[in-house]
Amino acid sequence: MAAIPVLVVEDEDAIREMLIMALEQADFSVRSAADTQQATDLLNDFVPDLILLDWMLPGMSGVEWAKRLKKDKDHGDIPVILLTARGEEEDKVRGLEVGADDYVTKPFSPRELVARIRAVLRRAGRFGQTGKLQLGPIVLDADEHRLSIDDQPVMLSPTEHRLLEFFLTHPGKVYSRTQLLDQVWGRSAYIEERTVDVHIRRLRKILGEYSCEDLIQTVRGFGYRFSLQDRV
Repeated sequence: MAAIPVLVVEDEDAIREMLIMALEQADFSVRSAADTQQATDLLNDFVPDLILLDWMLPGMSGVEWAKRLKKDKDHGDIPVILLTARGEEEDKVRGLEVGADDYVTKPFSPRELVARIRAVLRRAGRFGQTGKLQLGPIVLDADEHRLSIDDQPVMLSPTEHRLLEFFLTHPGKVYSRTQLLDQVWGRSAYIEERTVDVHIRRLRKILGEYSCEDLIQTVRGFGYRFSLQDRV
């Protein structure tokens, strides 16, 4: 399964590095920012499934940024967990009122934090993609690593499998080549963007044998979408 992407926004270097290490050990794909401006810039070419956000940040506070983010049409549905040393009930209420999905008080154990992240992702439908993933005639068994189309078994390479699995778990959304590289290949992979096009062509060719190649739609000037809608 493709690693679930998480954005960590924390200004203290030691805490940020600890969070990155804990999340990567739990098989998340992590990008990080030291303030809300860096985080905003990252969101231009990175679509996380969850944002881990410190309350007290230089410049704009985390809680104010979360309030703005939740009103954004492109990012408002991304779950947000606030991290803070403020443990008073009124602070927790304020954090939840601006749209945060959970609230974790410092200090916390990495194990507890990972459990809270997974709980939020499950509630948001972005985690626990086990069993069968299906879109139209395509059925991918994430547990057994098997693909079938119209009840016919289909063989994929590991990369094609990860790419299709990512599309099936994120249907209808448009992703740039950079975003697909980051979320399917991983941020540490030094691969050219045209590699994405090569694998898209291969996957389309396989799907084309079952008249499903138009499920992968090219969005000119941006990237690709996987959807039953707007099929050619």
